[in-house]
Amino acid sequence: MSHLIQMGLFYFLNFCRDRVLPCCRGFHDVLGNERPSAYMREHNQLNGWSSDENDWNEKLYPVWKWGDMRWKNSWKGGRVQAVLTSDSPALVGSNITFAVNLIFPRCQKEDANGNIVYEKNCRNEAGLSADPYVYNWTAWSEDSDGENGTGQSHHNVFPDGKPFPHHPGWRRWNFIYVFHTLGQYFQKLGRCSVRVSVNTANVTLGPQLMEVTVYRRHGRAYVPIAEVKDVYVVTDQIPVFVTMSQKNDRNSSDETFLKDLPIMFDVLIHDPSHFLNYSTINYKWSFGDNTGLFVSTNHTVNHTYVLNGTFSLNLTVKAAAPGPCPPPPPPPRPSKPTPSLATTLKFYDSNTPGPAGDNPLELSRIPDENCQINRYGHFQATITIVEGILEVNIIQMTDVLMPVPWPDSSLIDFVVTCQGSIPTEVCTVISDPTCEITQNTVCSPVDVDEMCLLTVRRTFNGTGTYCVNLTLGDDTSLALTSTLISVPDRDPASPLRMANSALISVGCLAIFVTVISLLVYKKHKEYNPIENSPGNVVRSKGLSVFLNRAKAVFFPGNQEKDPLLKNQEFKGVS
Repeated sequence: MSHLIQMGLFYFLNFCRDRVLPCCRGFHDVLGNERPSAYMREHNQLNGWSSDENDWNEKLYPVWKWGDMRWKNSWKGGRVQAVLTSDSPALVGSNITFAVNLIFPRCQKEDANGNIVYEKNCRNEAGLSADPYVYNWTAWSEDSDGENGTGQSHHNVFPDGKPFPHHPGWRRWNFIYVFHTLGQYFQKLGRCSVRVSVNTANVTLGPQLMEVTVYRRHGRAYVPIAEVKDVYVVTDQIPVFVTMSQKNDRNSSDETFLKDLPIMFDVLIHDPSHFLNYSTINYKWSFGDNTGLFVSTNHTVNHTYVLNGTFSLNLTVKAAAPGPCPPPPPPPRPSKPTPSLATTLKFYDSNTPGPAGDNPLELSRIPDENCQINRYGHFQATITIVEGILEVNIIQMTDVLMPVPWPDSSLIDFVVTCQGSIPTEVCTVISDPTCEITQNTVCSPVDVDEMCLLTVRRTFNGTGTYCVNLTLGDDTSLALTSTLISVPDRDPASPLRMANSALISVGCLAIFVTVISLLVYKKHKEYNPIENSPGNVVRSKGLSVFLNRAKAVFFPGNQEKDPLLKNQEFKGVS
């Protein structure tokens, strides 16, 4: 008899599953195949999230497998794409934020009332639509304002039966997002874009999977329109990135820099939730050139290498952050006084398995169970130091005598000296007096002796004041100097006119020419100050395994410019 009962129960459960009855499916059956252990569920509890063992209301929220023909009709005019991103990696204990953005088919958008409308004058495969609405949810909401007039109807609920929160304007929110990770789910009513933040204090270290299912309103029920998943990372190591830049360095992305010029190192800590805002952060540097250790609380540092060669750079970042309290120490012997926990500081470190005793360097327990733990981040790089052009100066300008004068034109010879390695090419940019509007650019190879003394001849069309930017370059470096030059009217009575140009000293016009130099550097120089650019060597080797799996891009970049390479159409020296 018991065998028959077991068989009957087996067939009944299969019948429920095949018929997709609401009572037979839980969130874990709908949202994912992974079933975390009871230990994982207990130790990864997320504040405000619910267990995925709860029942899913499949009558209101139908479940379709991929490949089901109903997906083709889930949205008018095509398919909706959901894009899931996060600000991962996250230091354990901090908040990680997930963002979901819906991308509608061509010519569709969400209006201010939450309705989906066609964009004006936009043609898709079906041409222009006579009906301005794809989905007019406002009209539907006004026609069915709940059974009791308060909006508390049986269909204004989430998949687990909880009612929608009635925030101001909640009726304009027509999408239901169900987030799922670590055996738990979170439901959110929103528009075409939502954000959810999660505290990672109880999240297991390492890569984790976040899944999101999106539904839209459909009468008094809901229809699935998109599913998306992404990997996020929780770590006990401070995510550290370093940018390296140097004046005159031609390509900072190759980790090759110049001797005898300072390199700027700027440490960027990825902390989007400001978890470490009130922490004291220490930076310990070893530059690998036998100059010893350098410890600072400043995130930027300059260092000059005085020898050529290859050097190993190491950085350790240390910060005291909120963390779990260690277990209390065993009771002391009766013969010794017992200090009060409320007035005693205990110290431990995240790199050790337990409390570090009375080590005063490692901060931990403070009153009322608020504890601090030292977290660390690491950066390593191998950099190469080579010779380069260190400085360039214009020491003389001469007006060139022309046998047959050219109307409204002048030839000027610039005598230039440099320090460091020997340049192989020269580029001049002639601009208006503000150095903003380029009038002429000429680049050409040069053959210079070891004294690094060369003459550069350039043509000026017309009288007036010009900004001249002169750059010398070789394979590894670019060096720039700028000056203002005044070209006066030609005097027919003085055909042998000499040096009527005025060389304006950079030192005498410090403020004006400094601004000009900065503008010219930004516009015409391959070197740029530190910015979020891959050309500035943004690295985090200590977390490379995790960061390579994270999908978020932290530092979008731009292509640097090299005036010596981009203007190949200018031939020769005029």
